[in-house]
Amino acid sequence: MSFTSGAVNFRPGHYVRENKVNKPALRTQVGIVGGGPAGLMLAHLLHLDGIDSIVLESRSRDEVEGTIRAGVLEQNTVDLMVDTGLGDRLGREGFVHTGVEFRFAGEGRRIDFESLTDGRAVTVYPQHEVIKDLIARRLSDGGDIRFGVSEVEVHGHTGESPHIDFIDSDGHAQSVHCSLVTGCDGSRTGTRELIPAPAVRTDHFKKYPFAWFGILAEAPQTSEELIYAHHERGFALCSTRTPDVQRHYLQVDPNDSVDRWPDERIWEELHRRVDGDGAEVKEGRIFSKTVLGFRSFVCEPMQHGRLFLAGDSAHTVPPTGAKGMNLAIADVWMLSRAMSSYFSTGNRDGLDGYTAAVMPRIWRAQHFSWWMSSMLHTMPDASRFDIQRQIAELDVVTGSEAGRTLIAENYVGAPLV
Repeated sequence: MSFTSGAVNFRPGHYVRENKVNKPALRTQVGIVGGGPAGLMLAHLLHLDGIDSIVLESRSRDEVEGTIRAGVLEQNTVDLMVDTGLGDRLGREGFVHTGVEFRFAGEGRRIDFESLTDGRAVTVYPQHEVIKDLIARRLSDGGDIRFGVSEVEVHGHTGESPHIDFIDSDGHAQSVHCSLVTGCDGSRTGTRELIPAPAVRTDHFKKYPFAWFGILAEAPQTSEELIYAHHERGFALCSTRTPDVQRHYLQVDPNDSVDRWPDERIWEELHRRVDGDGAEVKEGRIFSKTVLGFRSFVCEPMQHGRLFLAGDSAHTVPPTGAKGMNLAIADVWMLSRAMSSYFSTGNRDGLDGYTAAVMPRIWRAQHFSWWMSSMLHTMPDASRFDIQRQIAELDVVTGSEAGRTLIAENYVGAPLV
């Protein structure tokens, strides 16, 4: 999203539309920058509490709904969707997983979520399907989502009357006047930059020395549950999208490219890293290849004046722990409660305490994602000692009820309350 935090410099050829006109200001209670899971879920939760919002999204609806993303939903996310009227398709098309398999040293060990967490589980339901459900529900409820906007500017967020200027999809200048602003504009955020660093904002960042090479393939399921495989050649993950479409990943160098991975090499490497007693990768036609970088990031605080951040605009995690979208949903659940209290009573305690309320969950997820990544991935300079140490760690963790419980509790997610 093209984003600026101050006045625009009018240069020849910049910020000019032939049909640009100033329209009367739009008014709402909460202006939301970004129409991903965080922004759309926040708008939905606020609506249920009788609070108006306008969502501004740079992409078209087709682009938003067509961007394929993985999705492993924690029990909390599933429960929230069901409880707030978003569970119909999820219930029909989502795959409930009551466990996960760790493979190392040629054998697999299952982590039974249900028995270790009092019946909690996860559901495989892609992020783009969650977004489709949210958009459909917001529009059926009369919600205001502005797709295809550009030149978004937030003004006055440290005062009493913030407003958001933007160019709509028809090239017209618009302005949203609101009481509160939420930045849900993803990891390439511009709203985060409105919190001055380092005077106010501190950024915590870690880059990892590996990436994931991901494929989508028309193939039978390798396993009914996810397989996390440790191998001295590198990590591998076997997951599923539908009974006929599978999503698999291989650990690769961050500078690797899809051009270096013909189909034959991909299947050969997956077989090497996963196959063994009780498991064999099922092959099929590969129709998508991507390289995904790894990093951990957290900014503190997640608020400044009347501006509040949620989701990837404030934090990102490695995908190993399947926490990204779940953290975003947890953020906006907490934020919606704080905003509801503010609009109904005028009490700012929830708003003022927003960062402190969400940070423990965020850092817990950061730890779990880092731990899973470090335990399962092979470092570029790994020695035989390092490999054997990882195998011993996996043996200790999966070989005791306490270790399995630690994985299970973190994987299915702590309750929101």
